[in-house]
Amino acid sequence: MQKSPWHAHYDPAVPPTLDFPALTVVDVLQRAVRDYPNKACTIFQGAPLSYKEVDQLSDRMAAGLANLGVRKGQRVGLFTPNTPQFVIAYFAILKLGAVVVATDPLYTPRELEYQVNDAGVELMVVMTNNYAKVKEVQPRTRIRQVIATNIKEYLPPVKKLLFGLLKEKKAGFHVELRDNDVWMQDLIAAHTPGQRPQVTVEPDDTALLQYSGGTTGRSKGVVAVHRGLVANTAQIDAWNHEGEQGNEMVLLAIPMYHAYGMVVGMLYGMWKGGSLVMIPDPRNVGDVLANIQKYKATTFPGVPAMYNAINNHPDVKAGKYNLSSIRFCISGSAPLLRETKERFEVLTGGHLLEGYGLSETPVATHCNPLTGVNKTGSIGMPLPGVDCRIVSLQDGVTVLKQGEIGELVIKGPQVMRGYHNLPTETMDVLKEGWLYTGDIASMDAEGYFYLIDRKKELVKVGGYQVWPREVEEVLQQHAAVREVGAAGVPDAESGEAIHAWVVLHESETASADELRAWCKQHLAAYKVPKGFTFIDKLPRTNVGKLLRRELVRMHSMPEHQEQAAQ
Repeated sequence: MQKSPWHAHYDPAVPPTLDFPALTVVDVLQRAVRDYPNKACTIFQGAPLSYKEVDQLSDRMAAGLANLGVRKGQRVGLFTPNTPQFVIAYFAILKLGAVVVATDPLYTPRELEYQVNDAGVELMVVMTNNYAKVKEVQPRTRIRQVIATNIKEYLPPVKKLLFGLLKEKKAGFHVELRDNDVWMQDLIAAHTPGQRPQVTVEPDDTALLQYSGGTTGRSKGVVAVHRGLVANTAQIDAWNHEGEQGNEMVLLAIPMYHAYGMVVGMLYGMWKGGSLVMIPDPRNVGDVLANIQKYKATTFPGVPAMYNAINNHPDVKAGKYNLSSIRFCISGSAPLLRETKERFEVLTGGHLLEGYGLSETPVATHCNPLTGVNKTGSIGMPLPGVDCRIVSLQDGVTVLKQGEIGELVIKGPQVMRGYHNLPTETMDVLKEGWLYTGDIASMDAEGYFYLIDRKKELVKVGGYQVWPREVEEVLQQHAAVREVGAAGVPDAESGEAIHAWVVLHESETASADELRAWCKQHLAAYKVPKGFTFIDKLPRTNVGKLLRRELVRMHSMPEHQEQAAQ
């Protein structure tokens, strides 16, 4: 690879590129089984499963899936939160050469129906509290059988008993199976590891259909191959050059159905022979804190909102938790504010690094260095083996100079093979090996990259170009503002206008006039929001990305327009 400006600013222990191994995702598990057979692979609410147990359970489930007709290349859905069942089913599917389609457990039936139909899912592994959703959409899909699992199945004995007595029915986990559906535990119990078919799985076989977050429209299925997922895992390992083989405790609060949690959390943890401390509901900050302290978590991938919630938790402020075990955190999906980073690093003594990635590069491509300079507002430098350019927004070809703003394009071993069943959309973003991200960015002289905004979210106010993110960054600096989202809305005078949705700190007040005056001090007049709406919570995806299209939809509602006009 040609020497790039960022290589000179890597931490000394990080090489500019790597000899990426020709391995499958299954090989990542098998290496850990070989080296750490009796070490805890998963820890769920206090109950561990060793690497050897996970390997054998996934072998037995693979045998069961084969008996149900699963063959190489077939798509199998996973509709579960972060639990041992996710890990067991995930590797059972891949051991057959089948393709994982992991779906957000919070999806509505409409969202679920679209995704399973687009992917062609025929079998679905589902947590029982979502069983009714799957049965509702099943007649309109190709799903021929459902494999159900209850969250209590891998709880410690006492918690399992109490959950069954006190919460199972109330929380919607008690179900009676219908049709020809089967229990995951029965499927595992009915087979031995030796009955698993020996299917040849190659590094270039499809491992995953990862659906993009759909922040700017309907989600698309990203085709990810084994080789690419393994390459990205190796890149994360190289970047965290202080990681200790066999000694990492990875706190998995970021959802594993998304490639972020799957690669930076699950696969990285296995690559290191570490333990995965699983959090099924990341909104339960108390559970997150308790697990960090109990298991002395060392690695904690997350999103800014998650770190901010820990910073502001009353028990953390009161000094009730010891978070000093944490050493390595990558923050993605949304901008990381300086105060969030600095406060979290003071609390833990660890490193909180802003990074960047896409579903189309499952998952990470950039990160600030572990021990080198972290630049506020920067997504950092490309990871080893990743090449990047900023190209002209006009022709999409001309490579721009340092500091100039254009589209970020990426080339690297983790880049997707394309979008599932969308050849035109694939050709639009993959050109001569380069992925056109749709993100507007710039690069400084030292090879650090800065995101400006999404190309599709550019707002044209009376012919002037406005990036919503720039407006958000200014408003975020106001003392009363906790969170803010900005987007373009229809406007009779200028065609489009900037509108801001603001979440205030609990103890603070601010008016639209006050915030407008603040913006006028820091922004050109055409960039100042024309309207403001005060809300309790911003709409985000499960991995923390702001849903600007949802803000725009909200704006069209009569009650929203009434408030905005006040």
